Parts: sequence; C-alpha cells; structure tokens
Amino acid sequence: MNLTDTFIDGLVTRSQTVSPRVKEQAKKCLLDYLGVVLGGARYLKEKHPVFFEVFTKDQGDSSVFGIPQKTTATNAAMLNGFSAHVLELDDGHRHGMIHLGASINTAVLLAAEKEQLKYDNILCGIIMGYEVAVRCARALQPGHKVRGYHVSGTCGTIGSAMGVAFACGYDVAQMKATLACAVSSAAGVLEIQEEASEMKPYNVGRAAMDGLVSAQMGGLAMPGPDDVMGGKRGFLNALTDTPHPEHLTDFTNEDYAIEGIYQKVHAACRHCHPAIDATLDMRNDLELKPEQIEHIEVHTYKLAVGSHDHTQIRGISSAKLSTPYGVALAVVKGSAGYADYNEVNLDDYNIKALTRKVSVIEDENLTAQSPAVRGAKVIIYLKNGKSYEAPCLYPKGEPEHPLTKEELEAKFRGLAMYGGLTREDCDKMINSVWDGSFSNKKNKL
Repeated sequence: MNLTDTFIDGLVTRSQTVSPRVKEQAKKCLLDYLGVVLGGARYLKEKHPVFFEVFTKDQGDSSVFGIPQKTTATNAAMLNGFSAHVLELDDGHRHGMIHLGASINTAVLLAAEKEQLKYDNILCGIIMGYEVAVRCARALQPGHKVRGYHVSGTCGTIGSAMGVAFACGYDVAQMKATLACAVSSAAGVLEIQEEASEMKPYNVGRAAMDGLVSAQMGGLAMPGPDDVMGGKRGFLNALTDTPHPEHLTDFTNEDYAIEGIYQKVHAACRHCHPAIDATLDMRNDLELKPEQIEHIEVHTYKLAVGSHDHTQIRGISSAKLSTPYGVALAVVKGSAGYADYNEVNLDDYNIKALTRKVSVIEDENLTAQSPAVRGAKVIIYLKNGKSYEAPCLYPKGEPEHPLTKEELEAKFRGLAMYGGLTREDCDKMINSVWDGSFSNKKNKL
C-alpha cells in the first residue's frame, strides 16, 4: 500500500479499539471547547458585533454558539471556530505545535447536529480528528512552521474533515476522498498573526469550514489521487522540508494523540506559558513588586523566541503573542487569564514599563529538548543586586501537569458564565458532557 492507504488503514484500525479512558479524555476536550467557544463568542459580540451579522445573513439550520440565530453549516463553522480560538485558551499539542479543538470540535458538532449523530459518534469524531491532525502536524514539523505555515490552519483542516468522516461512519473509499479534498484545502500562513492583526483565528474558523466541505465532498467517494499524502506534489512534499512520514505509518504506540494534548489556563500563546508559570511561582514566593525589578531574562527554546519576544505591543492580539508582556502581566496582576488581556492593562504604566525590561533569549539546551519539552527559565534581577530564578519545563495543563476535573469545570464555568450562561445552565451542560446526553439541540448555546 502507498502512504495514503497505510495511513487510512492505521486510522481505521485505531478507531476500533478506543478505550473508556480515551473516551473520557474526549469528554474533557469537549467541555474545554464549550467553555472557550462560549467565552469567545461573548468577546467577539462586544468587540466586533458586525462579524456575527455578516455570517448570519444566510438562513440555515446550524447553531452558532452565543446567539439564537441559525445559519448555514459553513457560516456556523467559521463563527464557532473563530470564537473558540479568539481568547487563546483552546487546547493544543506541543509535539505538533497545533491547536486542535477549536476547528475539530466545531466541525464534528455541526455535522452531528445536521446528521443527528449519537454521542458515541461525536466522541469517535473528536478522538480521530485529533489523531489525524496531530499525526499530520508531527509529520511536517518543524519545517512547516519555519516555512511560515500555520499548522492549526493546514492540519486543522485535515483533522476537522477526517473527524467528520469518522463521526459519520464513512467507508474507506469515502475517507480517502475526504483526505484528498482536505489536503488540497489545507491552508494558512503565520503572517496573518503579525503586527496588530486580530485575524489569527480566521485560519482556525476556515479550517473548520473547509473541513466540513471536504467531508461533504468526500462522502461522494468521487475518484481522486491515489496517494495524496506521499505523492510527488502531495502533502509531505509540498508542505515541509523536514518530512517525518513515520508519524503516518507507525501505529504501534498505545497512546492516542488526544491523550497528549494540553489545556490552557493563561490566555496567551502556548510558547509564552512556561515563562508565565515560572514568573508566577516567584511572584507568589517573593511578593515581587514591579518597581523593585531592574531586568528580567527569559531563557527558552528557539521557536519560542521569534515572533514572541516583542516588547512593542500593538493591541490585545499582539500582547497574547508576547512573552515579555505575559511575564510583566504576571508580575503586576498575578494572573494572565482572558480578563487580564484588556485595553486598560495595555495602557497600564507598570505593565508597559516592565514589558520593556524583559528579554527573551534562546537556551540551546532547551532547544535540543524541544518539542518533547517546551520549557523556560526566568531570571529576575532586582535593583538591590539580588537575583532569583525559576524553571518551568511543563506548564500547567500539559499531560505531565494536567488540569484536574474540578479545575477544568471551574475554567468552563468562568468562561461560560462570561458568555451568558447561568450557573444552572453550566451545571446542566457539564452533566450532559459527562453522562453522554449532550447535543447542540438540547443545550442552551
């Protein structure tokens, strides 16, 4: 068999041996997604209300989180995917350097609503969507990112499409056609997040949207290329200079990709999290005040330096990508949640002044350990000549340092109530995710 056939065969076999533990993890990912999409929808409605108006002009039967109006499935996918990523609190995978739930869960839930799929089908779609996206991302990285691709857009499209395919019970011919359409649709460049851009979530919303369309087209089982993954102008050869095809063929690892995801507590790019965690540890122990600090050094791996070391902050989106700003926010406010990244804090004198005192430096040892370990060491130099340092190899939310069930529920409640749900609504939705009764139609969105 060629690379594409081997990949699909391995995925189908893996989908047939899902354990209760893996299904439980999928439920956790679903609950985390529901919180971030509801909170993100509220944020967008306040900041860009026209965004929802434009994408709900077309009538349809698909639900949009945060508003009562329904629209077409593709428009709902753009809105829900965008909302789920806009707060920078959605889950991801450090080896693939990819965000997952915002696109994959969006596409699977919309397909489930349209096709009236059972809860087990939803969980299967989520599990296998994550599996596909992470394996594809690992097959491309790090060359994919170095070339300027946004993997959450490219491999997110493929994971969303294949998640729908598995949720809908496609046969092998339909899956192969879906994969071909999704690979051809895979797109997204990192330049979209630079400067004062607020359009980074577009790549994620589009990944959900194109994933849905790819699965719809794939369902026809129209003949396509024989080897879209390994062909001369296919997935691996077109999208990276560092191909790792073994991630598409080796299924001997017992762990599912969804078991290796991280979940966020800080509303910033994941590359910033180890530095923020290390800073918070010192702040809590030392009771640091910004006026005491002469300079701060963040030592971290190479990919966490470029595009994340800027001290000139050009808006909230720029702040969320800046390690210096996240560190300054941690010192001054003691947290870096979604409520901390706001216009008031952008203009705060102490935060701005401290941001300019933070430098981000590559640590070759940490670079060598990346992506297995994506850590940082923070050194704080005080004006009195003293200095303190703290490392963080696994920030909160990594599989080595996971959120507890109670912490995950608390995160959901905070975001969902910000999004407009009552505490009673939240309890009902939490229970529906754990007991398997969740559906778009039954829950208040």
